[in-house]
Amino acid sequence: MAGPLRFRRSPQQWSEKRVRRALLSELDDTIGATMSGPWFKPPGGYDARRFTMDNGDFALFCWNDSEAYWLGNTQTPSTLWRTDKYSFDEVPYPVARWAQRELLADLKDTDPWLARYDHVAWFFLPVFFSKDGRETTRRYFYDHASGFPDADRDEAIQFYEDLLDTGLLDEYRYTMASKLGTSARLDQTRMDATMGEFNAARLLIDAGYELVPEIDVHTGHTLDFRALKGTEDVIVEVTRPRPPTKRVANTPTAAVRDTAATKTNGQLSEHHDAVLFVDCTSFRDDEWNAVAGEQPNVHHEPAVVFRARPDGSFSGYKKGAVPLSLDSVIDWA
Repeated sequence: MAGPLRFRRSPQQWSEKRVRRALLSELDDTIGATMSGPWFKPPGGYDARRFTMDNGDFALFCWNDSEAYWLGNTQTPSTLWRTDKYSFDEVPYPVARWAQRELLADLKDTDPWLARYDHVAWFFLPVFFSKDGRETTRRYFYDHASGFPDADRDEAIQFYEDLLDTGLLDEYRYTMASKLGTSARLDQTRMDATMGEFNAARLLIDAGYELVPEIDVHTGHTLDFRALKGTEDVIVEVTRPRPPTKRVANTPTAAVRDTAATKTNGQLSEHHDAVLFVDCTSFRDDEWNAVAGEQPNVHHEPAVVFRARPDGSFSGYKKGAVPLSLDSVIDWA
């Protein structure tokens, strides 16, 4: 399975003739390829070309007298096999800006329903155009309302558009976006779990916290977030139960207890001060009402059990002394 979309950098001299010989000819011979000019003006001092493959793959290539950058979700030409990979943030800004304009224009042409959400489209570009995940990640947002049950697709995407519009996760774009996956198989459970982290991020950001994701701790585990505000410095781990209709544990409270137990026996077994967030956004109204009414224990304190709705509202309950200021954003049961 290929990873998220990244550039390959060649520190060699390139020319139009070499591009045709080393890139186009090899691609055309193996999978069929057409080369054309870019849709947008390339970065200053660079020449650029687009490659369209017969199987639907694409690639971009730009070069100057001393270096070249390749970006594509197709097979890598052999002359670029030993080149290093770089994210959008690690290449020169003009190169990244040009490439992203090309990709966003392509997304607008193929999936205008998604491209109109500027921040979602930009943030998830590395997976929306990944080799193996480009169809499944887009289909997740289209067919599964980003993990919200009984919700309108556009309302659900707007929830994440509002979160990403803050820019507070931009620094962690590859870390967070890549979790959505680059698999050719659509795994809704895993994708829902990923978006559970975005739900928790929205809750915390709406409450005024700055976030640092993927915190390495002394036990060798990685916990989801460090939440910072004033003197508050709190580690948060997120889990998201599958709805009871899709579990062996077929009651809402059992689904919450069983899912939380896996975290308590794993990442949180030696991190008792971390706050466990249990995201029940996948639950329908009746399922959530049962959980909120019974308020089952989750094997760990402090904990916050919550559900997000596409309008940006949160409801929930807490167990233990939660060291986070969340009263302004959660309607406590």
